[in-house]
Amino acid sequence: MFFILLSSTANASCVILLHGLARTESSMEKLEGKLSEKGYQVVNLGYPSREYNIETLADMAIEPALETCNEKSEINFVTHSLGGILVRQYLSTNTIANLKYVVMLGPPNKGSEVVDKLNNIPGFHFINGDAGLQLGTGELSIPGRLGPLTFHTGIIAGNKSINWILSSLIPGSDDGKVSIESTKIEGMNDHIELSTTHPFMMKNEQVISQVIYYLENGNFKKENNGL
Repeated sequence: MFFILLSSTANASCVILLHGLARTESSMEKLEGKLSEKGYQVVNLGYPSREYNIETLADMAIEPALETCNEKSEINFVTHSLGGILVRQYLSTNTIANLKYVVMLGPPNKGSEVVDKLNNIPGFHFINGDAGLQLGTGELSIPGRLGPLTFHTGIIAGNKSINWILSSLIPGSDDGKVSIESTKIEGMNDHIELSTTHPFMMKNEQVISQVIYYLENGNFKKENNGL
């Protein structure tokens, strides 16, 4: 079962929001409100992230959202974590003719070392489901199979952590779940690091400002430009 929260204006560009693993559409509500204030048609869709694999979730989450957008609108995505992998999976087998921009927040584009270290611990699959097992860097990794991006994408990585235990499992700087290096992927248009953590980046004011800037300009506003 999934739910759609929709804010719309008749001729606005449509922004589809996709939350992360084990989260709900409520985690994206602040971002939804800010985008709606800017005049975007916003589709904030919840999907059962722990109940199916990534291949199934991609169709389940994205196709109803596309149907909700105005059919003549430009389509944009703003995703958190797993949501970005769903977009990559969907676009590996489908085309969205009027796709404009994708902004990914904390995506495990090269897989997560946390999954590699914890996937055999009792309860991991119960908590994270099949999709969680597919977010590592090993044989089951979906991010590792998808290849370079072929669509206009900006990526925001967090460099703060509130989970030192998980951070100890991750090489290099990270957001508590995903390394900065893992967020990067060949074919991305822009990449920026911000002082924010994985669980809360979609509610961070600086992140939201950068999301809006990207949707308006096709790139991020760098610090030396006065953000």
